[in-house]
Amino acid sequence: MSLKKYKEIASKYCVEDLPGALLPGTPISNVLKHLEAEEKVISNIAQNYLIRKGLLALLHYTKNELAFDEFSKVAKQEQFERCRLSEIKALQRQSTQKKQDEIRKQKNEVLQARLRKISKARAKGSRLRQKYELDYFIEKSDYPKLMSILRRIEKGVRLPEVDIIWLNSEGEEYFTQELREGFHRIEADFHAKIFRSKNDPWAAVNASSHYRKCKESENAESLLSMVDVLNLKNAQLQSAIYTTYGGVKRDLGKWSEALSLGEEAHKLTPKDFWPCTLLGAVNMETGNFSAGQLWYEKAVERGYREDSVDNELRAIFMRAETSQKKALRVHLLGIDPKRYSWVNRQSNKNKKFITNQST
Repeated sequence: MSLKKYKEIASKYCVEDLPGALLPGTPISNVLKHLEAEEKVISNIAQNYLIRKGLLALLHYTKNELAFDEFSKVAKQEQFERCRLSEIKALQRQSTQKKQDEIRKQKNEVLQARLRKISKARAKGSRLRQKYELDYFIEKSDYPKLMSILRRIEKGVRLPEVDIIWLNSEGEEYFTQELREGFHRIEADFHAKIFRSKNDPWAAVNASSHYRKCKESENAESLLSMVDVLNLKNAQLQSAIYTTYGGVKRDLGKWSEALSLGEEAHKLTPKDFWPCTLLGAVNMETGNFSAGQLWYEKAVERGYREDSVDNELRAIFMRAETSQKKALRVHLLGIDPKRYSWVNRQSNKNKKFITNQST
């Protein structure tokens, strides 16, 4: 079979970005060969391979759990994420190489400058690290970059893309909750300013997302209330506004408003999973477990990952009051005791903590 034919088949199944899909005899090309021969039943080894590679849409398609149109939509989303991560890794490598080159070139100069300012910088840096919960050992090679980031955040200056990438990769151990909130607060104010100056609704959506992540949902609520959603012509944009607004209402405990906004978003974009996840979460948090479960199932049907659902349920369980936590535990174990076995482990941890506190 020619390379052109391999490319056509790989493109059909949204895996042309994987080198193995263009070569004969590889695990992925063998799976595609079966599919092209209309033999969807593949070996357990092949299934495990698809799981390891994150090719879940293809796995579900081989199991006849997805029609081809549904598969194609989810597979394209998976492919987009793979390509996005690949680009990020490439930027990380460039960042690392650039950093190493700069260190080799300027080592003596940087060292002398640091020594001259060490007394003053040490005291100031210590206060800054304490504020951002970083008053522990920091690798010497990471210190300059990290302190530069902290100083930017302290001054309310946006971080360049390379620093954001570093914080989410090599410097992830330094990306504390306090630092995250500072970063998101700056981003939120930036996008809010764009919204107020240009009246761009997408900027309001972006600002709202960042406000929620720095625990300032009240600001997000105030901003979103200024958007004239009914006069927007783009259904996708309307849905995004309603969904993020519903998330804000959820943060503030305004459950009925959150549900109403989520339902409006779902009507506008019934094939999107974000409104479904919102409705799933709100129903779970308000004790409507069956309804919440149904919405999460709809979200998965529309491409949302099951492990993401589980992570949300875990977070909801952790925040729940004792009585609701008990009811949610019973509900989840009734659905799948193996999948949700963590609720028992978490409950045991809580009991142990209470016992220790009492003694």
